[in-house]
Amino acid sequence: MTMTKTLRLSAVLVAGLGLAACEGMTHTQRSTATGAGIGALGGAALGSLSGNAGWGALIGAGVGAAGGYAVGRSTQ
Repeated sequence: MTMTKTLRLSAVLVAGLGLAACEGMTHTQRSTATGAGIGALGGAALGSLSGNAGWGALIGAGVGAAGGYAVGRSTQ
């Protein structure tokens, strides 16, 4: 198995497990987790432009989680 196929399979498995983990969550918890994930991805992308993807992901996850929590609470 090539390295590319292994990485693709790993990504699919991680995504599937991540979605399955949201089964018993409330709407607010799902919104918070989704916001944190999207924020981390966006922060890592922007942080990599400045040479520090780790800090960008950390800050993005925090901001995304706060935004997701606010959205989740406002829709209840």
